[in-house]
Amino acid sequence: MILTVDGIETFATTGGKPFDPKLPLVVFVHGAGFDHSMWALFSRWFSHHGYSVLAPDLPGHGRSGGQPIPSIPAMADWIIRLIEAAGATKAGLVGHSMGSLIALDAAARYPDKVSALSLIGVGSAMPVSPDLLDAAKANSHDAIDMVSIWGFGFAATLGGSQAPGLWMLGGGQRVLERDAPGVLFNDLAACNDYKDVLASAAKVTAPTTLILGERDMMTPVKSGRQLAAAIPGANAVVVPHAGHMLTAERPDDVLFALVKANAR
Repeated sequence: MILTVDGIETFATTGGKPFDPKLPLVVFVHGAGFDHSMWALFSRWFSHHGYSVLAPDLPGHGRSGGQPIPSIPAMADWIIRLIEAAGATKAGLVGHSMGSLIALDAAARYPDKVSALSLIGVGSAMPVSPDLLDAAKANSHDAIDMVSIWGFGFAATLGGSQAPGLWMLGGGQRVLERDAPGVLFNDLAACNDYKDVLASAAKVTAPTTLILGERDMMTPVKSGRQLAAAIPGANAVVVPHAGHMLTAERPDDVLFALVKANAR
């Protein structure tokens, strides 16, 4: 589906069903350097079970036009404009990593637009290693290697995909390798610069679920629990043995938690 947001063509998958603004809407927001493809399983399940789905490519990512947006609050504003461009009034927001920060900020500042909040691979702060930032700024493949090594849990390096025939580690690298120069650095810098995580958390009124990887090296589970404690009434689900890319490593566990979090 192509939507026009801020005068720019934006691609969003609808999960294999025609978009219907009359149905409850779930918007999936991808992480740094990624695109809509990370949500294939989840967007398809929701679209085939009574929901409308939008899993957009953020500006400058994937099949969307424009330039990458340089800050988390500006990305959150854009997500709200995307919902409005689709003709919807509110949505459940699902984010992974950077996408979780975007969803959190949107829920804090636009409470009437967010019906539920699901945050995957997130923490009370999301600083980025200076070495990773430097490599991404230089458009070095070292940045992709670091994201892959730190992002996937140990089991992913041995195979073990729940989807037969898919290579988790290589699949993630191929998506990042398709980024235009500067995209990954833009996203990582936005995460590193966002200092309002706990302040935003205190303002959230939507029902919230955090889905955390037990062995996440990028946003450790301890940090995720700190964030959950700062969001009124939030529920934290810890996926055993999973790393930061738990949507790929343990998709069935993540889907189960998302279905429960967005139940009507």
